[in-house]
Amino acid sequence: MQKILRFALVLSLLTAITTSAQEYSTASIEKTINEFKNDARGPYLRIRWFCEDGTMREPKDPCPDGVDGVQHASYKEITKNLAERNQLYFAEILAAADPKKFWDASNNHSRLKQYQLGKYLQSVDDGWILQRAQYYRGAIQSEDEEAWGIDFYKNLLKQDDAVEANYYLIRQSLKDIPHSGDDNIAQRMRSESKVIAELFPKFMDARVKIHGQPDVSDIALVQQFQQKYQDQLTPKINTEFDNLLVTLNEYYAPINLQSLKNQISSLKSEPEVKKQLLQFTTTITNDTPAEKIIPEISDLLCNIRTQITQIKRPEDRLTILDISLKLEEMLLKKAPSWEPKDLRGLLDKVYHLSYATAGTGLTEVWEWEEIAATLAPIKYTNVSLAELNTMLNTSRNVVQWSAAMVKATYDSDVEKYTAFEPLAAGFIDDRVRSSVALPLGKAVSELGDLVSQKYNLENKVMRIENQSAIHGLNPGYAMGELVVVPGNPDAVEVSSKKIYIFKRPPSDLKPVAGIATVDEGNLVSHVQLLARNLGIPNAALIDSNLEALQEFNGKEVFYAVSNKGTVILKLAEDMSKEEKQLFSQEERKQTKIAVPVEKIRLDLKNILNMRDIDASASGKLAGPKAANLGELKKMFPEHVVEGLVIPFGIFRDHMNLPMPGQSVSYWEFLTDMFASAEKQRASGTSESQVEAFQLKQLATLRTAIAEMKLKPSFITELRNSFVTNFGKPIGQTPVFLRSDTNMEDLKEFTGAGLNLTLFNVVEEQKILDGIKSVWASPYTERSFKWRQVYLSNPENVFPSILVIPSVDVDYSGVMITKGINEGVDKDLTVAFSRGAGGAVDGQAAETRLVTDKDNRLLAPARQPDYIRLPSSGATKKYMTTFENPILNSQNIESLREVANEIRSKIPQETGSDYVGAYDVELGFQDNKLWLFQIRPFVENKNALSNGYLDSISPKTNEEAFIDLDTQL
Repeated sequence: MQKILRFALVLSLLTAITTSAQEYSTASIEKTINEFKNDARGPYLRIRWFCEDGTMREPKDPCPDGVDGVQHASYKEITKNLAERNQLYFAEILAAADPKKFWDASNNHSRLKQYQLGKYLQSVDDGWILQRAQYYRGAIQSEDEEAWGIDFYKNLLKQDDAVEANYYLIRQSLKDIPHSGDDNIAQRMRSESKVIAELFPKFMDARVKIHGQPDVSDIALVQQFQQKYQDQLTPKINTEFDNLLVTLNEYYAPINLQSLKNQISSLKSEPEVKKQLLQFTTTITNDTPAEKIIPEISDLLCNIRTQITQIKRPEDRLTILDISLKLEEMLLKKAPSWEPKDLRGLLDKVYHLSYATAGTGLTEVWEWEEIAATLAPIKYTNVSLAELNTMLNTSRNVVQWSAAMVKATYDSDVEKYTAFEPLAAGFIDDRVRSSVALPLGKAVSELGDLVSQKYNLENKVMRIENQSAIHGLNPGYAMGELVVVPGNPDAVEVSSKKIYIFKRPPSDLKPVAGIATVDEGNLVSHVQLLARNLGIPNAALIDSNLEALQEFNGKEVFYAVSNKGTVILKLAEDMSKEEKQLFSQEERKQTKIAVPVEKIRLDLKNILNMRDIDASASGKLAGPKAANLGELKKMFPEHVVEGLVIPFGIFRDHMNLPMPGQSVSYWEFLTDMFASAEKQRASGTSESQVEAFQLKQLATLRTAIAEMKLKPSFITELRNSFVTNFGKPIGQTPVFLRSDTNMEDLKEFTGAGLNLTLFNVVEEQKILDGIKSVWASPYTERSFKWRQVYLSNPENVFPSILVIPSVDVDYSGVMITKGINEGVDKDLTVAFSRGAGGAVDGQAAETRLVTDKDNRLLAPARQPDYIRLPSSGATKKYMTTFENPILNSQNIESLREVANEIRSKIPQETGSDYVGAYDVELGFQDNKLWLFQIRPFVENKNALSNGYLDSISPKTNEEAFIDLDTQL
């Protein structure tokens, strides 16, 4: 009895420990934050001495003689628990932190980033969790924090690899971590103006000016505003105005060039850039015109970055980074006064501000080197319209890449914080606005306006500002309710009758009428390919456009994207007669696509060796993935893995089994569902009710398939096939299980990404369960809804399964054997991400236009995480940085070679009359190319040839020339 009692006690203690160690819920964290705000000590417990010998002593009992120590607050138990369980580090005292743990490399530096986030929240929310505790005397000792900061950077900056890989993050952290008495004045200026606008809404226009187009005139603007409304301002608001004016005067005070020169002279190292810096402080004054000083600053910023690892003393590295920040501050102050009078001057401004993005870490040095020649100042007297448009697109890309660097660096932690503190969502925008991306974006917008005028490429988007930043990706038109989604899109339930504007596209998008995104992902993701295939209008815009369009959220709108990228978005009530005609019953009648089933063979119930099938088996024995990969295996035997194919017949054979809990087979349950749906429609039931019925039945079917008992004969054959084809028993070879239905890669419907692929499965039971999951995947809500919209016989879907050994590629992606949006049909559009599954899920992938002799960077990678495929199975997540490109010259040449062979061999080997481009999924392992999938690249012919869309496309002579002295 005692043993039982002891066991029960141990069990209860273990349970209590497990329970206590659980993460805190969002609601619990919100409650704790409010408690901290109202507590005079906030997240802190009491003041203590922390001695070097590990002891902790009372405030009046300092560390013994000969034992160093620091005095600061200790943390409340809840504060420590939040750090331990949720990895949330609130109001961290640096003097108490272990520098290595604070750098937090294994968690992508989350702890450092949270410190920066905390500083931001304190600035915009009156101290945030330190609302009362900011007056808790002795909690934080500034001199100890500064000393810690200096030691932290000395140790960190010794590491060349860390500096090169994390240049942007380290440089940004210097604005927040005390190390020399500096302050993030620009952030303080924006925070104080935001606070005033919240207290006194009439200040909102002034706040927008300070945030979006800051310049020295803001001082007079604020003074005049305070004077004008003096009789309406409370003492508290007046104090806020006084604080803001102090900050503005401090921010716009001339740079102390003598102090800067002294700082430069203090460098013990002698890098080449030191001489350049000293010369700069000698020849430049605060009155030097912006058009002269900004090019010099941009060059200095880049030279500091490229030469910093030549400096051996970490103290000097810290100093030169502080100098870099001072130079950037000078650039940002000067940029508004550079007002070019002609096109040449504007192009010069765009070039030098773009150059500065590399010097400040917003873009990588190699990225700048790849585009510098495109943006370089023109020595001639004129420029062709085509060349000018290329310069516009490239400079617009630099703005997007810069914003994407900020998001890639901080987005994960911002998203984590936003769940319990919505104010955190403003952090990324604040970082972008405090960078060279802000004046660059303004200059690019001016260039866009000029190019739009010369190109007759005029967007008409609700009369919002910065319309030239909006550009179409896929042509099409739609009418429906506008839904603006500024936050996480994955929680949004979309409708096929609505038009969505997302911050970033969801990876598993269900049918929509139209889409526009700030983060466009990449050109060849499954979402983008579906949109292109189905004529769904699709465009890219910038953050400020999304914010401006929130005013129209919930309105009925008309949305169109032309073949050349013109974008129209207007209220439905403002549509022209021609636009209304597009939606008349006769005009809009959509031709649905029929899945061919007349040649399907359901009598074949044996597993196939992929070597034994080719493209002719597509839609008959298996889907196009297996059939086409079998074809590629014949053509490129060294570049395609072995494979097994579980044909349609085996799926159908199992679907004939009795369905548990029902009086019919799985297949009869499915066909009865479709028959019942048709009866409901015939009786007048609404389509939404019919759909709800079908989705409920499909959920029941999916659950039943997951629990299906596979036939013993099939399991035995599968085991034997693993040994025969892969040389090892099942359970010893990691494999991909790829859904491969007869509804994919039809002439007019791609079906890309609609069904399940399971990565790197090893254990036998997981493979068997995976087969059932893949069989069930065509009956998910997302897959079913896409089929319902575009297929005339969606009930006739049959999944086969392609089983191939995993290849742990270094990077992977997609190649389209034509130029998309840019380039011509003989070019290649390629997008690659690190690790497995690259580019297809909308990752911010490295995207290039590859021609016969050259390749052009369209977008660098900005995906901070990726997965690899360990031999033990499943996937392992890694983090990456962007200081090196993904693809090398050898890879590019391999892509050209395989593309040329595909174009010539496939029609020859298959006897096909198909003359279009191909969509190829592939990867590289140790520079060896592996082919995983090929399908026709399907575009929507109706959208490409639609008369209305053609009518809104600009008619322009790209060979026309524009004089560079054209006045702005």
